[in-house]
Amino acid sequence: RSEERWDFHWCDVGWLHEHFDHAYLDEHVRVCHFRNHYELTRKNYLVKNLKRFRKQLEREAGKLEATKCDFFPKTFEMPLEYHLFVEEFRKNPGTTWIMKPVGRSQGKGIFLFRKLKDIIEWRKEKLWTFHLLFIYSPKRGNCMWFLLQDGLRTDDQKDETQVEIYVAQRYIENPYLIGGRKFDLRVYVLVTSYIPLKAWLYRDGFARFSNTRFTLNSIDDHYVHLTNVAVQKTAPDYDPEKGCKWMIQQLRQYLTAKHGADVVEVLFADMDNIFIKSLQSVQKVIISDKHCFELYGYDILIDQDLKPWLIEVNASPSLAASSQEDYELKCHLLKDTLHIVDMEGRLTGKEKRVGGFDLIWSDGPVSRQGNLDTPLSESFVANSHLGCYNDRKKQLKQLFRSLRA
Repeated sequence: RSEERWDFHWCDVGWLHEHFDHAYLDEHVRVCHFRNHYELTRKNYLVKNLKRFRKQLEREAGKLEATKCDFFPKTFEMPLEYHLFVEEFRKNPGTTWIMKPVGRSQGKGIFLFRKLKDIIEWRKEKLWTFHLLFIYSPKRGNCMWFLLQDGLRTDDQKDETQVEIYVAQRYIENPYLIGGRKFDLRVYVLVTSYIPLKAWLYRDGFARFSNTRFTLNSIDDHYVHLTNVAVQKTAPDYDPEKGCKWMIQQLRQYLTAKHGADVVEVLFADMDNIFIKSLQSVQKVIISDKHCFELYGYDILIDQDLKPWLIEVNASPSLAASSQEDYELKCHLLKDTLHIVDMEGRLTGKEKRVGGFDLIWSDGPVSRQGNLDTPLSESFVANSHLGCYNDRKKQLKQLFRSLRA
């Protein structure tokens, strides 16, 4: 179709902010982001929404239910919550914290610190001693901070300088190690609707390992503490043939052999809880548009107690491949995403599995037993198969054969 008329647009978030609000979309058109996806994918908004949702759960369902949101490390937005951060920092001297810019990716701008003087010196470099003017831009979908020199009026912004927003987050000091190395998980969740919430979990994913053995004695070494492939591949001894990844099936098998199937089932159920609760936390603020869907990349860290922690959610997870195995995973992921978006109109809307995706939430939990209309029973088991065998080709053949019948 012409540049003005199209059916499907796989775009970056920059295009979305510039064009979506001005475009007329036909009934069948699909776009790969929700308008205000940043409510989930910007680190500072994510923590705000999780805090708000936790308070809501405590009011409506009690403290026990609210504890199901305790999967995010203590986090403060900087510079807005600087004084709250200092108060918390002084309660736990010697604790390691990690500073992250909210608008960057691939490990850029991140550093660890243990001393308040480090953050004070860095704060001076960032010029946070000036007066701050806060502006929210609905069109851009983000917040803007401006520094104003003393004596300047807010309507005379000749020397304004944009301030980059960061989050200070308590660092997980006891990560689960394999071969002495830290790792995190990249897991894929596809949301096709927020009202009602409909979420799919992909069976495949991977663990990203650091290239260097873990130690808290060298907090300045990014090769120890940051597992991003973009960081690790710059390490002097990085081997592109070996890489630093395990498929998530390999990780699940390793953990099962070491800790037993029951323990690992609990761990993966806890991860399911992270996916659902984080999506529910933004359900009322995301603009639910029938033209939109979104494939999220969840970054999860497991600690020594086998507790999973949510590190961040990515709106545009990397689709670049670092190996043949990685290439196949991401090609299959994209194909199965397109099957669910279903531009051809082949699906009935009652499928619980499409290729490598399993439906984990459809305006409520989805059971492995029965179909979507089957009432939940006491023997309920969630329809989640993360890290399990992915016979997607066989399943797709059976699915489309049954739809033609």
